[in-house]
Amino acid sequence: MNADTIVEYVAAILMVTGGVMSVVSAIGLIRLPDVYTRSHAATKSSTLAVLLSLLGAFLYFWAVERFIGVRLLLGIIFVFLTAPVAGHVIIRAAHRSGVRLADISKGDELAEAREKLKQEKESRSEG
Repeated sequence: MNADTIVEYVAAILMVTGGVMSVVSAIGLIRLPDVYTRSHAATKSSTLAVLLSLLGAFLYFWAVERFIGVRLLLGIIFVFLTAPVAGHVIIRAAHRSGVRLADISKGDELAEAREKLKQEKESRSEG
């Protein structure tokens, strides 16, 4: 077994793992109760799925074709940087719009912190 074959197997394992993570992400989007937990499933597992798939493709092309795919590297960097930020912004907008948590949620710490900050601002403006 030569080094190229080993790298091909590693690339295949990465791509299959990425596919499995995509399925886990889809199941999370269907099964989880509210927008907050669904977004967690969408951003965490799908980001990992895309990164694993792109990394597997990058390794394959690098080992077999002797080609370094700059577009694949840029795709990895782009997804790694933008997906978590986009998920955070969407969830923050949902929270500010008043989207309710699921009934099984324990508490809303962000709402408590926002209320405390609002009270501090009011006390500063009065004094």
